[in-house]
Amino acid sequence: MTVTDRHYDREFVRTFFTSPTAVEGEEDSARLLESAARLRGMEAPDVWVPDNEDATAPSMREEGVENIVRVVGEHGDEFPGEIHPRVVWHRDDPGTRHTGFEHMRAIADPDEGAGEQVDGFVIPEVGDLDDWKKADEFLTIVESEHGLPEGSLSMSVIVESAAAEIGLNRLREEMGKPSNNLERLFLLVDGEVDYTKDMRAMTPTGALPEWETLRHNTSRGASAAGLIAVDGPYDDIRDVAGYRERMEANRALGMTGIWSLTPGQVEVANRAPLPPASGHWLLEVGDESVELTTDDSGTLVYEGDDADLEQTAADTYRLTIDGRTEEVDADELHERLVDRTSYVPGLDDIVDSMEEFEAAKEAGKGAIAMTRDATLQLGDTAVDVSRDRMWDEATYQAAQTPILVFQDVYEHRPDQHDELAETYGADVVERATQVGN
Repeated sequence: MTVTDRHYDREFVRTFFTSPTAVEGEEDSARLLESAARLRGMEAPDVWVPDNEDATAPSMREEGVENIVRVVGEHGDEFPGEIHPRVVWHRDDPGTRHTGFEHMRAIADPDEGAGEQVDGFVIPEVGDLDDWKKADEFLTIVESEHGLPEGSLSMSVIVESAAAEIGLNRLREEMGKPSNNLERLFLLVDGEVDYTKDMRAMTPTGALPEWETLRHNTSRGASAAGLIAVDGPYDDIRDVAGYRERMEANRALGMTGIWSLTPGQVEVANRAPLPPASGHWLLEVGDESVELTTDDSGTLVYEGDDADLEQTAADTYRLTIDGRTEEVDADELHERLVDRTSYVPGLDDIVDSMEEFEAAKEAGKGAIAMTRDATLQLGDTAVDVSRDRMWDEATYQAAQTPILVFQDVYEHRPDQHDELAETYGADVVERATQVGN
């Protein structure tokens, strides 16, 4: 079996939502678990993780296992995402690993009601690949004891140690060997908090380092092994802008998914990887890209104070951006503006471009030029801007990624169909599900 022979259906995971399995001091210790099980639509994650490790106090974990069995048994069949409980594990502690094994055995028991609804397990605090194989072997034993097909339970690991990060480099060559069932691997999830502790890293404020290299390595390891990479938790749950920025940076690394701590974060993270409902233009001013507004005539208008344009003669302009003023002719002005503007396509734009290229390819053309025109107003002066982009097969394949995400969501999350149609329009949704097939 090759590393591309998947044991699961999802090609993309946007959201990894953890909820405590048992809360001490509550009349109903499973209250938060019950609440999570009832999430639907954009508030429901792609992967729900009843968390019987860090989110649950050690004294409550046995009760947490009982709660998982009961709540997942009652509600799991109707939950729209996948269900992957997190159990206790530690690379340096055999007793903890044995406890995790017993918890997996209890949760996966089909006679207790939850087993058929559980898609897999999340294993935290893993070490090198030999440690991953221990967890894999335990899962194989659980499957054998419960009469489940070998490899039917997925395994996701949390990369929160240097040993686990180094193991990513060997993963591709180890998967598929007859001595293990590592093909059951599903998600590679970063755990930056424990990783920081393991690395003995420090910052002046005590804040977590960005760990961009860890995220890159996890994304690369997932891509090489045919798995899915997920970023760790973003603790400032009120910082929606920061959460969005983190996800945008992650997607540039090939990491679509992110940990979500609240239903609010789930909704933000579910929507973020999807293409915008409509396209928009950006103007680079200073250190940021500013979204241009569109007036009633369709003209793009910059409403800030850091850019201005004045026509001084028939073919001469005075352009001021970032405190610098220069006299330019029409061609030079167009060149400056093309360098500073960019277009973010909406779902309909992506579908239009892909359909146009598919039609050109059917007509025997290997590459075509696509042009996007706009009128841009800086200050009181408006000028036309035209951007050309050459589309070939490589461009087409790269542009297909957001469509593949959309199609994966549409296939596996029918509970979100109405919201997608409301956002994009039923016609665009229909075309998006068909293009590229």
